[in-house]
Amino acid sequence: MRPSPALPPQQLPPLRALQAFEVVARTGSVMAAADEMAVSPGAVSQQLRKLEELLGLRLFERRGKGMELSTWGRLYTP
Repeated sequence: MRPSPALPPQQLPPLRALQAFEVVARTGSVMAAADEMAVSPGAVSQQLRKLEELLGLRLFERRGKGMELSTWGRLYTP
């Protein structure tokens, strides 16, 4: 997926979406992130999709039930 100007430079992504990304990137699991954030796994997945749509980038490579950071995700990780 190529970067696109989907998000105006002056607009920041939602904090909750950034938090979900950081926790999933750190733990490597939507389930673990959901437990840590005290939300459902579906809520975490929704935040990740929202962030990817806003940025116009695929931050994770999804393989069946597993996922790992994409090249863009690794660059975006703090």
